[in-house]
Amino acid sequence: MKQLKLLASVAAVASIAFIGAANADTLGDVQARGTLNCGVTTGLAGFAAPDDQGNWTGLDVDMCKAVAAAVLGDPSKVKYVPTNAKERFTALQSGEIDLLARNTTWTFSRDTDLGFDFVGVNYYDGQGFMVRTSLNVKSALELSGASVCVQTGTTTELNLGDYFRANSLELKPVVFEKNEEARQAYDDGRCDAYTTDASGLAAERSVLAQPGDHIILPEIISKEPLGPLVRHGDNRWGDIVRWSLNAMIIAEEFGVTQANLDEQKASSQNPEVRRLLGVEGEMGKMTGLANEWAYNIIKAVGNYGESFERNVGLKTPLQLARGLNDLWSRGGLLYAPPIR
Repeated sequence: MKQLKLLASVAAVASIAFIGAANADTLGDVQARGTLNCGVTTGLAGFAAPDDQGNWTGLDVDMCKAVAAAVLGDPSKVKYVPTNAKERFTALQSGEIDLLARNTTWTFSRDTDLGFDFVGVNYYDGQGFMVRTSLNVKSALELSGASVCVQTGTTTELNLGDYFRANSLELKPVVFEKNEEARQAYDDGRCDAYTTDASGLAAERSVLAQPGDHIILPEIISKEPLGPLVRHGDNRWGDIVRWSLNAMIIAEEFGVTQANLDEQKASSQNPEVRRLLGVEGEMGKMTGLANEWAYNIIKAVGNYGESFERNVGLKTPLQLARGLNDLWSRGGLLYAPPIR
């Protein structure tokens, strides 16, 4: 019931905002303001979290920085707006934020009924479960009757109900408004298990009191394509955010990195690289940007692989392998259309 009320509320805001969406000029608004208002999570290690000085880092934060670099020429020109699962859609539809980059799953209803455009996937994920090793549970199918901490207003909550119902398991959900509240309750022993996206489980386990006392079960119970989204009705802005992500993927595919960026720009004879870096063609002009838009992105955050490894890769506390988030040429799902 709570989920239905939330969807109805956001849909009402969407219908009101849609009236003026056709005339929206988010690019002009951002350029006039000189700052990108980017919606992020309230704090998830590896994806979006502030340090003690208030500096935000993470895979989703790099998406915000990439768009700011493309549009404003400066990745620091971002105002990070923390949102929980309940607030995020209203914040985007109302215009409080220009872009939502907040580990949000691309679904049918969000893409259509709520009036948003998902512009791509920056992390392919799936929902899982974490339990204490002392529970001696090896499979999610052994969780019948268990209490499960979960954040409300999310696909996670819906998937949890679907999985238990489909497998005839007794469910005792313990719901929380904020993800950090659900994680803390689990860490305090108020729940037998904790469920969220598998990447989120890795992130949350890294900040538990005793990370080694917890295991992530093998079952992945859903598809969770996570990606940035914008409002319906402003196609140019959608194109800019979409191609900001594509530029990072293309850069990795062609071996363009932060370290060799200027060398590639000066000497590469690859037509795709030359178009990407603004050496030939006028790709930026097509979206109202400078010709160096993609150069500025790579200079600011690197290619997709660099962002992945820096924030969530095997050498970080999350220790996530590329897996599905590798390039299509290496068996992953990352595949960007060509720049031409």
